[in-house]
Amino acid sequence: MTTYQIGVLNGDGIGPEIVGATIEIFKTAVRKFEMGVEWIELPMGWDGIKKYNDPLPDITKKALASCDGWILGPHDSAAYPEKYKSKRNPSGELRHTLDLYANIRPSKTMPGIKSLVGEVDLVIYRENTEGFYADRNMYVGTGEWKVTPEVVLSTGVFTKKAAMRIAHAAFKMAMKRKKKVTIVHKANVITLGMGLFLDTCREVALQYPNVTVDDYHIDAMAAHLVRRAKDFDVIVTENMFGDILSDLAGELVGSLGLSPSINTNDRQAMAQAAHGSAPDIAGKNKANPIGMILSTVMLMEWLSQYHKDEKLYELGKLVETAVFSVLEDKICTRDLGGNATTSEFTRAIINNIEKASVSIKTR
Repeated sequence: MTTYQIGVLNGDGIGPEIVGATIEIFKTAVRKFEMGVEWIELPMGWDGIKKYNDPLPDITKKALASCDGWILGPHDSAAYPEKYKSKRNPSGELRHTLDLYANIRPSKTMPGIKSLVGEVDLVIYRENTEGFYADRNMYVGTGEWKVTPEVVLSTGVFTKKAAMRIAHAAFKMAMKRKKKVTIVHKANVITLGMGLFLDTCREVALQYPNVTVDDYHIDAMAAHLVRRAKDFDVIVTENMFGDILSDLAGELVGSLGLSPSINTNDRQAMAQAAHGSAPDIAGKNKANPIGMILSTVMLMEWLSQYHKDEKLYELGKLVETAVFSVLEDKICTRDLGGNATTSEFTRAIINNIEKASVSIKTR
């Protein structure tokens, strides 16, 4: 029996609560399938600072290099001591050093959750390594310069290689869905950088003749999401635009607190909920773990495809179905209008999984 090694980085704020809930749920599901999964807890955030004087210590990065994937809890880097603020935060450091070039963020209507835009099922493919995010677009250095106390230069980086690989990832997903890709850019203003991104995506599109392709400027796309989100399927865009659009889409279908994501290269994947560490409710048993749970579902689906192991896909689907079933029963945390604590919500999902029958289906 294959044993998969999954790193566990609890993070800061509500991180230990939502990651802990996620692991408890998945351990229950793993037992149903009699699978081998080893959960490897590694220091990150304040835990890393206290133990190793580093929010992402080398011991963690080295261990992750041999993991099949990992779960990253939220970090509260804004509260770290000043000496760490000039460095990449743990999420940015992992994306940069491990070349996790694709940030995949679905937004989907969920049972029992009020959507502002009706039934929606879309996914955003965000290029994750360059653009205007200066902490991850340079080999050495931060990508920003303070020329004088009142003048700052920030560099945006756009390469054909990065645009090509995120475009291929988006088009491959589109072939499994509704065969439609929307490219989002600002090539009318940033003509060279965004123009390169747009032209490269169009070039890749020629290799997928069965996929319908359109494109929008970022400002128009924001308006279109609000007005007709249901018309979109796969959206591909650069780093900063993808970050903004995915947060908007998450709120439109219910709440950013529900939004899952994974970050991938061609060998590994990192599950990371789209929301932050919510330090104001940390330790109060109020946190909503859905974003983290569904991010881990995405991780299992990615690992299933990579390792050609259908059990991993069914494992993820079992957990996802349990989450949706509990929401249908109107059991939810306070941020969604319910009165369940984190632990009560977690227990409801576990009870649902324990009652479920499982089988391995061939897709």
